[in-house]
Amino acid sequence: MKFWLVVLVLLLPLQSWAAIDTYEFKDEASRERFQQLTDELRCPKCQNQNLADSNSPIAKDLRTEIHRMLGEEQSDDQIIDFMVARYGEFVLYKPRKTASTWVLWYGPFVLLAFGLLIIVLISRRKRKPDASGTPANKPAEEPAEGSGLNETEAKRLNAILKQDDDQ
Repeated sequence: MKFWLVVLVLLLPLQSWAAIDTYEFKDEASRERFQQLTDELRCPKCQNQNLADSNSPIAKDLRTEIHRMLGEEQSDDQIIDFMVARYGEFVLYKPRKTASTWVLWYGPFVLLAFGLLIIVLISRRKRKPDASGTPANKPAEEPAEGSGLNETEAKRLNAILKQDDDQ
């Protein structure tokens, strides 16, 4: 008898750790809406957890508030507007597309397009012929005028270049 009493006393505190919020819903659609809303709204205290996963007291209060608002037949937009009015845009995992969030939504695409444009311009610049008519990334076939070579040196260089082409 004492053994079972000791086991009961030791297991009693574990019961409080297993507390789970239970909410009664009038239909399955309300339950799904509740789950969706608590998944897409961020806990103001935890910051990187949604309301469904957070164990903080404020998350519990907000889950209760969402359940109450669903019971009052409020729409998802009304519930989200209430949360945004109370805690700011931060509670939304997926921010709304407004003028203030334009950079957040479209900035990466603009930067990507700008980067691709720079890459194309640099690659075209390397292929473009320079003043002597040869592409910038290819060696000159013949010495250009004003290269500092006299006539005999230029002939010798041309002979060497022709030997390389023959091989």
